Amino acid sequence: MTITDAAYGATTTGGHWQASQALRRADPQVADLLAAEGERRAESLQLLAGENLTSPAVLAALGGPLIDKYAEGYPGRRHHSGCALADAAELLAVDRARSLFAAPHANVQPRSGTSAMLATYAALLKPGDVVLAMSLEHGGHLSCGSRANFSGRWFEFVGYGVREADQLIDLDQVRELARHHRPKAIIAGGISYPRHLDWAAFREIADEVDAYLIASVAQTTGLVAAGVAPSPVPYADVTVAATHKLLRGPRGGLLLCTGELAERIDRAVFPFTQGGAAMNEVAGKAVALAEAAAPAYREYVLRAVAGARALAQGLADAAMPPVTGGTDTHLVTADVSPLGVTGAEAERRCAAAGVLLGKCALPYDPAPAAETSGIRLGTGTVTAQGMGVPELTEIAVLVGQLLSGGADARIGARVRELAQAFAGRG
Repeated sequence: MTITDAAYGATTTGGHWQASQALRRADPQVADLLAAEGERRAESLQLLAGENLTSPAVLAALGGPLIDKYAEGYPGRRHHSGCALADAAELLAVDRARSLFAAPHANVQPRSGTSAMLATYAALLKPGDVVLAMSLEHGGHLSCGSRANFSGRWFEFVGYGVREADQLIDLDQVRELARHHRPKAIIAGGISYPRHLDWAAFREIADEVDAYLIASVAQTTGLVAAGVAPSPVPYADVTVAATHKLLRGPRGGLLLCTGELAERIDRAVFPFTQGGAAMNEVAGKAVALAEAAAPAYREYVLRAVAGARALAQGLADAAMPPVTGGTDTHLVTADVSPLGVTGAEAERRCAAAGVLLGKCALPYDPAPAAETSGIRLGTGTVTAQGMGVPELTEIAVLVGQLLSGGADARIGARVRELAQAFAGRG
């Protein structure tokens, strides 16, 4: 069945609508796939922590003429001609990043948070160096020691974790491990830890063992940009950030560092780990950074955090206790085992009803890694669509009903009704 143009272009106007029509004429199969994706989104609740709605202005920049400009190198030092305007766009993005985060230096070229981390390792480390980072089992990222990833194959990772009693980072353990292993770098941050980090404490530990401090804030970049979370920039040698997720920019990475490391970081991005930058993404990052500096963005982030706290409380009320007892951020990680299901089963049941969230391993999790005991949720997308505390409180109830009572057509119908009421916003 062919999906209508109206479904595909429901939220597009002007040039975007014309582009959608050009795509439909040239490749109706792909046009139908994109239309189906739009319909899927309109009928589901997006609570995946790593996703968000890219802002309309950023989308316009991504589809602009810089999409096909080859600009290998850096402003004023390109390997190709015709780059004056590309240079201006990149300098604008760099200046906005430095201003927004109060950073001495910024590199806006990394294509993802992981590629930004790779460049950081290339700038600071040699193969075989010891790195202290949050263990994957307690919320660390694949790029912080997984054997399936370059990081775990090239460097010697030592993992720190959280206390079993309160599930908060054990800084005494971090200090003890740092003294014992003398790492070349310490990475502070993870992907499912819902609390603010004590950057000053991590800096003190790093100084004690003469290690670089790398702040990993891909999940919480937007919180830092809005001033809703403490900034690592005054403390970290390098801050590894992401421009999508809560920031609502294009999928991509961002590096902030001290002036002393600027040249090393830039050379590690290009030419060591990447070729020519995606200049349309760079332009999109410039737009996102400008939007994040506006008062409306801070209000959005505060609403996302308020919604996450309501969601965490609602899950707790439905016998799914949140890790650490709550959240400081837009992230919620909760234990579903009291309901007699695994994280994987919870993900499947919720997806079948149109509620999209992710399974997540918990600290000291007895379940296998493929199943897990937890789920991870984020409020970025639904907040961008206009949902708030009342809706997220109800969503927690719906999740509880799905996991305690199984599939129910009435629950799925309510999910679609709620999703469609806010579809097309943001």
